[in-house]
Amino acid sequence: MTGMGRLIYVMGPSGCGKDSVMNYARERCAGNGTIFAHRYITRPADAGGENYVSVSPEEFQARLDHGLFALNWDSHGLRYGVGMEVDLWLRHGVDAVLNGSRGYLAEAARRYPDMVPVQITVDRDTLRERLMARGRETREEIQRRLDRADWFDCTHGNMVCIDNSGRLEQAGEELVRVINENGG
Repeated sequence: MTGMGRLIYVMGPSGCGKDSVMNYARERCAGNGTIFAHRYITRPADAGGENYVSVSPEEFQARLDHGLFALNWDSHGLRYGVGMEVDLWLRHGVDAVLNGSRGYLAEAARRYPDMVPVQITVDRDTLRERLMARGRETREEIQRRLDRADWFDCTHGNMVCIDNSGRLEQAGEELVRVINENGG
């Protein structure tokens, strides 16, 4: 068995383009051994966005009760979980990239002290435009998300910040660089 893999914990406000940046990096890193974890979410399967597993609130709770999540949190009226398979991947020396939560950063860092947190940022006007374009929220919900975008003081010794206000390729290549550093 090889050494421990790295957990690359990608986070940022809703609408900042995390999924797009991660999808770009997933394509560019295909074949390098890095695995992109999916999340289990109590969101309908047809809601669009990221590649996730839709589960009912009852199934989510059953998985939680059986200890099947490495990480889990609640946000925006939904429940999010990352399966225990991430721990297996890391133990086998595989780097894992996951879409995390800024509000859960401290707990994730406690559980994975050597993780590499990556914060995707975007200027406020671009964030507003992206939230409106995706059409998932009402104007009031968009305003709440914009207000919430600045709530979190995300600090961590290994933090990498990637600005996604411009071209996707630029932010995507920055994430690819992080993945490929000392791994991938």
